[in-house]
Formats: sequence, structure tokens, C-alpha cells
Amino acid sequence: MQKNESVTVTIQDMGVNGEGIGRVNGYTLFIKDAVIGDVVEARVTKAKKNYGYARLMNIITPSEHRVKPVCKFARKCGGCQIQEMSYEKQLEFKQNKVLGNLERIGGFSRELLSEVFGPIIGMEKPFGYRNKAQFPFGTDKNGQPITGFYAGRTHDIIANTDCALGVGVNREILEIVLAFMKKYGVRSYDEKTGEGLIRHVLIRYGFATKEIMVCVVVNRGKAEFGNCEELDCGNRGNRGTKGLERGSVMGLRWIPHQEVLVEELARIPGMTSITVSPNPRQTNVIMGERYEVLWGQPFITDYIGAVKYQISPLSFYQVNPVQTEKLYGLAMEYADLKGEETVWDLYCGIGTISLFLAQKAGKVYGVEIVPQAVEDARRNAEINGIENAEFYVGKAEEVLPGYYQRYEKEHPHADVIVVDPPRKGCDEGLLKTMADMRPERIVYVSCDSATLARDLRYLCERGYEVKKGRVVDQFGMSVHTESIVLLSKLHTKQNIEVELEMSEMDLTAAESKATYEEIKDYVLGHTRLKVSSLYIAQVKEKCGIIKRVNYNLPKSENSRQSKCPPEKEKAIRDALEYFRMI
Repeated sequence: MQKNESVTVTIQDMGVNGEGIGRVNGYTLFIKDAVIGDVVEARVTKAKKNYGYARLMNIITPSEHRVKPVCKFARKCGGCQIQEMSYEKQLEFKQNKVLGNLERIGGFSRELLSEVFGPIIGMEKPFGYRNKAQFPFGTDKNGQPITGFYAGRTHDIIANTDCALGVGVNREILEIVLAFMKKYGVRSYDEKTGEGLIRHVLIRYGFATKEIMVCVVVNRGKAEFGNCEELDCGNRGNRGTKGLERGSVMGLRWIPHQEVLVEELARIPGMTSITVSPNPRQTNVIMGERYEVLWGQPFITDYIGAVKYQISPLSFYQVNPVQTEKLYGLAMEYADLKGEETVWDLYCGIGTISLFLAQKAGKVYGVEIVPQAVEDARRNAEINGIENAEFYVGKAEEVLPGYYQRYEKEHPHADVIVVDPPRKGCDEGLLKTMADMRPERIVYVSCDSATLARDLRYLCERGYEVKKGRVVDQFGMSVHTESIVLLSKLHTKQNIEVELEMSEMDLTAAESKATYEEIKDYVLGHTRLKVSSLYIAQVKEKCGIIKRVNYNLPKSENSRQSKCPPEKEKAIRDALEYFRMI
């Protein structure tokens, strides 16, 4: 197969990132935007020895699973990878993706998985479900401000104020901000030069309360003192005189003529919080480390079940509240609480799962690395009158082992441990401590089925077994999903203690997902740097990682090799850390 060659391909399978997979004379091609069952014409863009990538040029025969996308930018935007696939097929794809990883990486038999996993829990309405959106701002070729979402694996903005996954008020808010910027000459931030002011606009929406938050992220570290006056947005059709009652910091000027922008936004029915987050760093991190209130209160409220939550601009809160309630309902079911149990909730965020479980537990301990989130969790416990929940600041992999070593003889035994880690999964030390604490049940909530499979395998090698599991679709039209698994402690006198190190497993996190191409894609997507297989191999060797066979390496030891530059080495190390290879 040669680059730029045109081929006709029948799509027989789907890749984990939503690409169509087809074969031409035994040669495998990955084709973005193709749907299983399609017959397509494609042009090869990259050809490796045994596989390649191709661009979809024409759909010769559409699949029965292909549908017309709701959004005209679906192929360009990086947010919806599978919007052209019927929702029923999306659910099948996600269930198979999770079970496939558990089988391939975790070593669980398909028979066991079929027995313990129920059907995937889909959405009734797979559009308009997101309660949060972060819109980057940029400049078009005519010098005018634009906003939308990044094209896949780039930082090129696809101008669009009407995302089909978000709530309807997003468009009104964004158009107000754009009109304001055009009228007063307020410039968008430029990633290349570091100049310009408006970086992002964060919008949050309370599905239960209808409250709205807008947070403008600005490229500056300090405000100026201005002559702005407090705004009375009463009698403007939204919240009476509460604009004055809640107060504001309009005397600090973060944005030229900001009082005009705030007044326009405050007219929107349901507007509750308008804030600004200063972020002067040249970084891909969206939010600054703090925020200031321009109008209203510093948070909005929402409910999951009967529990009320205050959500600030920096809070982690599940983006799909309807599906989250179903997910947490499963967590409650799996925890099987009778009213006396001690529960540890690791990676607890603002206490969403902790407070949900505290309704039926004896005592809940939550651990979270972000101090602001722990403050939110404590406040959320207070406003709900929940007195049986305590929260600790720190890394779960440091707090739990330290607590266990100091207090295992004095404090109550952990009956249930709940973990909801980031995509990289749980730290090995944390997994070991969890197993050593011997809780009756472990409830594992995961947003990455590859690391879920790895961690489940570790726990099952140390005296636990998978009893139940479900996949919950939290992110319709994308390839992402959530899973929840119940592990129970094995009760048998024939147990043999086996000390198993992560490094001794025959399938590590690196082998489960991090190929050279995936490392290259990660580095390019996060830093815009292109790295070679040689550079990756050099960094892996420095880190003590056993290299896979890489046919691009020199054939003799005396061959002259270019050395990986420091900035590329750092980017590769970041990727290796992300994939938990170091």
C-alpha cells in the first residue's frame, strides 16, 4: 500500500477512537468518519508495514447504521467522533469497547463478562445533555473574534455557537460576548503570540435549578481599578433586585467596558453567577487558579437525586446530570449500605458520590487533591445537613496509605471503598493499600476502560472478584463512556497470598494502549511538537522502559543518531506519564 493511493474499502469494524476499520488484500486501514457497514472510497494518508490511515473521500454505499448528523460541523469538530452512527450502534460499540478491554487487558473471560455485566445504560435524549461547556476564543482571517470548538487533534477553532450537545442558552451567551468584543475592540487571545485578552468562556447550567453561570477566562494576572458601578439588573426580567443584593466587584476592571458585558449577560433569565478567571500563563490549561465575582454569587446550585450541590467555576462536576443520577444509583446499589458501614470515597471531587452514599452509610471519608474541591465538598455537606461525611485534602495514593498505617487499629475498618479516578487510573500504591485494607466491597467508577481493566486485574490477583458491572453512556456522540464495577472480597480458606508487582504483569498499561503512534499523537495534540520513533525510544530507554521492537532504529550500534531535544524529551515524558508507563 502506498501513500496517496485510492482504494475501495468495506468497513468491517470500529477502532477505539471511532475510526472505521477495513482491509484491502489483508492490509488494515483506519478511516476517520467511516461507519461499520459502509463501502467507501478512501485515499491513503499514511502507510506503515502492516496498517495505515486513510481519508474518507466518498461513501459508495452507506451503512444501514449511518445517519445524517445533527451538527453540520460534526466531521470537522473534535467533540463528536461518531455522530454519523446511529445511537443504537453507538451503544453497541461502547459496550463492546469496554468488554473488549476487560478481556484483552484484564484477562477476564468473555463468559464471565457476559454473566456479570448488564446491558449498557443509554440516554433517552443523546443531544443537549451537557451542563458544562468551555468555548475557546480566536480570530478569523478578517481579524474578527470567533468562538466554537477545536478541530480534532488541533487548536484550530471551528466557529460554532450552537453545539448540539450543549444547552440552548449557550448560543445566546456566546453571541452577546462576541458582539461586545466587536463593538469595543476587545481582542481574542492568540496562543502563538501570547497576546489578546479573552481566552475562553465557561458556561455551566443547573438542569434541576435552571441556574446559569458564565466565567470569562482572561489573559491577565491583575485587574485595574476602574470607575465601574455596581449594577442593578432588577426590573430587567430576570431576578428582581437580587443583582444588588448579592453584590459584585465591579470596581475591579478585568475587561474594558466590562460593566456593559455584565449588564447584557445579567438580563438572561436564570443568570446567577458571572465571574472572571485570570490566566496569564502561556499554557493549554483552560482555567486560571482562581476566579473573581463580577456579578451575582460565586456558584450555581444543582441536584443529583435529593442531594444539593454548589458548583463553582473550578469545581469538577459530572457533565451529564441525568446519566450521573443513574450511575450514582448503581454505586449505591453496589455499595449495599445498611446504615452502619464505613465508606472511603477516593478522588471525591466536590463530594458528589460521597454525599450521595452518606444518605445510607454510617460514615463516609472523602479524599481529593484539589483544596477548592474539598472546601466545596464540606460546604455541600453542610447545606444538606449531612454530618457523617469528612473530607481530606491530598493525593489519594498518599492520604489513604498514610491513614491506614497510622489508624488501622484505632479507627473503624473500611467496609466499602469507592474509587472514581482520572483517566490514568489508580496509583499502584493506592491499589495495594485498598487490597490490604480488605474492604468487603470495592466500587470502581471509570472513565477509561483500559486502565479500569489493568486495575481490576491487579485487585483480582489480590483476593477480589468481579461481581457486577455496567456501562453508562455519559457522552453521547463521542467515543467516551463511563463504567462501574463491583468487586467483592473472596472468602475462602484456600487463598494463597501472592505478592504481585505491577511490573510483573505480562500486559502493562504501556502495552495496553501506548503504541509509538499513540505517543506521537498525544505529543502533537498537546504541544504541537512532532517527535520521531527514535526520540521516543531514546526517552523510553532513559526511563528504564523495555523497548518494543522498533524497525526504525539504527541497525548498528555505531550508526550516528540525532539526540532528542530537551523540549521534545519533556513532551514525551509527559506522554509516558499520561499512559502510566513511568
